[in-house]
Parts: sequence; C-alpha cells; structure tokens
Amino acid sequence: MSHGRDIGEAIIRPRLSIPGRIGLILLALFGLLPVYWLTSTAFMKKEAVFALDRPLFPVDPTLENFVGFFQNDALLQNLANSFIVSTGTAVLSVLVGGIMAYSLSKFRYSGRNAIMFMFLIGQLIPGALLLISLYLMLSSAGLLYTYTALIISFTTFTLPLVVFLLKGIIDGIPDDILEAAKVDGLSRIKTMFQIVFPLIVPGLITAAMFAFMRGWSDLLFALTLAGPDKQTLPAGLTQAFIREGTADWPALMAASLITSLPLAIIFILLQRYFVSGLASGAVKG
Repeated sequence: MSHGRDIGEAIIRPRLSIPGRIGLILLALFGLLPVYWLTSTAFMKKEAVFALDRPLFPVDPTLENFVGFFQNDALLQNLANSFIVSTGTAVLSVLVGGIMAYSLSKFRYSGRNAIMFMFLIGQLIPGALLLISLYLMLSSAGLLYTYTALIISFTTFTLPLVVFLLKGIIDGIPDDILEAAKVDGLSRIKTMFQIVFPLIVPGLITAAMFAFMRGWSDLLFALTLAGPDKQTLPAGLTQAFIREGTADWPALMAASLITSLPLAIIFILLQRYFVSGLASGAVKG
C-alpha cells in the first residue's frame, strides 16, 4: 500500500523541465476553456449571449441566472434527487463491489475467471442497448419510476470497474495477514470488514467517487427510468431550459455551474485518495 501512495505522490508532484511545465500549463488552459466559457456565459444577460458582437467576458455581469435557479422549486427537487441517487449508487457500488472483489481476489472456485470475463464484456456494451431490458425488468419488479430503479441501474454500470479496481488493490494484501486474522478467530465476513476494507480506504473512496459521478451526470437513464418527481438534475435541466428552436443558455450555464460545484468540492477534498487509489489498483492489478 505504501508503494501505491509513493506513486500517487509522484503523480501529484511531477518533476518536469521548464518546457514541460509550459506545455502542461498550455494544455491546462486549453482544458479549462470550456469551463471559462460556461462561467462567463452564466454571468451574462440573454441578449448579450445572442448578440452578433458577443463579448468574450461579461461586460455587464448579472446574478439573475443564479437567483433564478434557487427560485425554481422543480430544479431544487432535481438537485435533491441527484444527491439521493448518486449517494445510493456510491454506497451500493462500494459495498457490493468490495465484497465481490474480495471474493475474486482471495478465494479460488470454479467460474471465477468466467465472472471476470463477463464483467469485461459487459463494459463493451453501450448502456442504451441495455435500457429496454432494464426497463422491462424494473417494470416487472414494480420498481419503475423510483429511486431504487435509478440506483440499481447506475450500479450495474459502475460495478465492473469498481470490482476490477478493488480487486487489483486487494491482490496486494499479503495472505499472511488474512491467515493471522483466521487464527485469531475472525470469520471471513469480519476479516473483510475489520481487516481488508480498512487497508484499502483510498481505493474505496476512489470507487465511491467514480460511482457518485456516474449517478450525478447520467441523463439517458434518468429520463427513461425515473418519474417526473424522481428525475435527477441533468434530466431536469434539459427539460427546463432546452426547447425546440430556443434555449436559455445563460440560465442553463448558471445551473450547470451550480450543480458542478458539489463534484468539484468533493474531488478537491479527496483528490489525494483518488490518485492514490487509482495508482494502487493499477500497480497491484
């Protein structure tokens, strides 16, 4: 685990020459251009955005687009739905994925390789192709248009990557530690929750962040599987601001900026765990 942290720290603090740093800065500025365009548009009035001589930055900035978001009860409900669904997806993905990764890493049984192969093949199938099957299964189970339907659907797509990531990390845990826990009388379940999971906290956080972002940014499943009162923010924004032949781009950009902040804050707070978890999974896998 310490080797993984060393690699993570090396990625956070790369040693680059001056030309390398200049090139990296230019790439970063290019990558931030869409963010600047979104932010500048959010502070503009609608007539300024659609003007022929559209300014590159807000000449007469306004906050009316941001105020409008918080005065829209439907969007606030969509925001709450996104938090519920994304958090549920992250928790379920980490719990189920962690158990499966522990099983695939530390136990030998028939069909083990077939399960991993199926996970790999599943990643190659576009989500849109599975939408009809999921719709019919959730409808038969009486779960359609509920939070549960969205959480289960998102988890089916996050689970393969979560399992592969955590399995790579768990592979690096010496079997001697697990044998010592067995000698001390711990059951397999207790060993997993009291020994294995505490040792792979960066990987669990990384997997949870990935699952949370998947649930937060999805549009297709939220439009199809959720009812009007359960739709998440991407679906709410699409229906509120984009209509045939017209779109309120400043209000949409302001809403997008507001809804991007939670992910940005989470990523900034947990970026060290995120890089360390990815590095550990890559090295040990």
